[in-house]
Amino acid sequence: MSVATSRVMRGRREEPLPRALTARLLDGVRTNCHISDAQHGRNLTMCTYLLEMRELYRWERGIALGAPVPQPEVGTWMAQREALWSSLEEAAHVPLPLAASAVDPFDVVRANQELVGKKLVYGAGIGRFGKPQFFLGALEREEWHDGVRVLVAGREYARDLSAAPAASRNGTIYVRLESLQRWLWERAEAWMGKRSDGALKSALDSYGFADAPGAAIARMTQAEAETLILHEIGECRAGRSLGPPWEDMLAGLSRRRTELFVRAVRDHLADCLVTLPALLERDAAACLHFWFANLHGMRQALFPMAAAGYARWREGDGGRALRAAVDAGVPHWQDVCAQVLALHAAGADNTEDTIDALSSARETTL
Repeated sequence: MSVATSRVMRGRREEPLPRALTARLLDGVRTNCHISDAQHGRNLTMCTYLLEMRELYRWERGIALGAPVPQPEVGTWMAQREALWSSLEEAAHVPLPLAASAVDPFDVVRANQELVGKKLVYGAGIGRFGKPQFFLGALEREEWHDGVRVLVAGREYARDLSAAPAASRNGTIYVRLESLQRWLWERAEAWMGKRSDGALKSALDSYGFADAPGAAIARMTQAEAETLILHEIGECRAGRSLGPPWEDMLAGLSRRRTELFVRAVRDHLADCLVTLPALLERDAAACLHFWFANLHGMRQALFPMAAAGYARWREGDGGRALRAAVDAGVPHWQDVCAQVLALHAAGADNTEDTIDALSSARETTL
């Protein structure tokens, strides 16, 4: 099954494509994006769904950041897209038609063995709440950090509804600059509606957003891409210590709250291992502000010591309290992850109940 390319994209997506990018490959990846959205996209809350649909429309049409989105056209497009999804709800993902052979759409290693040399990069995996994610983009650069391969994508030719700016798969980190830039603009756009004080305002001020929004977002994209790489390196380090049982456990969770907790504790471990120490060492003030601008929900509730350390850093303590929080965080979050794994390994019928209880336990919070 495929979805004709001419029916899928409009706007700048119809600009000349790289010679190495065949129409069959592009159509295959786009089809898998549609299948993923058809089967999982409408599981989002209504508010999140509408926001992500608006941004997907903006991306497909190549509408500039900050430009108004024509609401009647968005409504028509949404109706057409949902009709397409209805026809794909029972569809299986299609193999990638590469030069050597058809490749499983989740086999990113084989796909990129062919595509990276052609200045293309392909990503696929299972994201939050079991949603498959796919993208195909132009390879901006290939790097190695801490022994980990990093593939940085620029312009994207295919993506699904939930465009994660970064992920690590099979020992490779994928960073998507176009998706990151759009996400950063969404954050800035939401802030402009309230203009409240806090970490996000401090981050935007550090990048000069008030004077030149476009240039600030461009600078922010490059800097925050480096923060994403740090986080994913931390994820790789955490993954080596936690081992395959962690991913097996994560894949088997059925409750959203349980998954949010499990992901939060591993995120904290990754950031205490790598991200926060590196940002403090670099004195990367803008990036530290933005990291704390994204500390909310369960992650914030679990790690108040970090928020207190950030407040002291803002007051001018030179980062001492925040470094103490990070140092305490490494053994603490390693222990919490170990407890999660032990509860899952016990194999009880109420495993997720016991993990949820751990998420609410006083000793889990740092």
